[in-house]
Amino acid sequence: MEYLIVKWLHILSSTVLFGTGLGSAYYMFFTSLSRQPAATAIVVRQVVWADWLFTTTTIVFQPLSGLYLAHLVGIPLTSKWIVWSFALYVLAGVCWLPVVWLQIRMRGMAQAAAQAGLPLPPQYFRMLKVWTALGVPAFLALVVVFWLMVAKPV
Repeated sequence: MEYLIVKWLHILSSTVLFGTGLGSAYYMFFTSLSRQPAATAIVVRQVVWADWLFTTTTIVFQPLSGLYLAHLVGIPLTSKWIVWSFALYVLAGVCWLPVVWLQIRMRGMAQAAAQAGLPLPPQYFRMLKVWTALGVPAFLALVVVFWLMVAKPV
């Protein structure tokens, strides 16, 4: 029963991690492209909160629950699919850390523009390009981790 509960929590948290990331990216990207400072300020503020609340907690829980599941089942941590999963997970994390910093900066710019009744500054859109460029490899890495988690290829 313990294995089943941990596995369910592991799958649930990976779904929350993936879903929060994809949903947040979608809304932030397309709201930013609308060039409406007030709407962008609201959405980016919520994306920052979602990252702290959902993404951060699942980022911590995922490797811990994964390691515990491998221990419970007796899968060696040197298994290629586990090594690749962790490597890709680290890649996603390395991309995510600057994304968080960018989001916080972009939130401030959007709030300032909305309060002043000004358009979003050009720097916001330069940051959006970097944010997007970092999000693509992070997203693709997590897609592969999802596949590895399900398929467990030999």
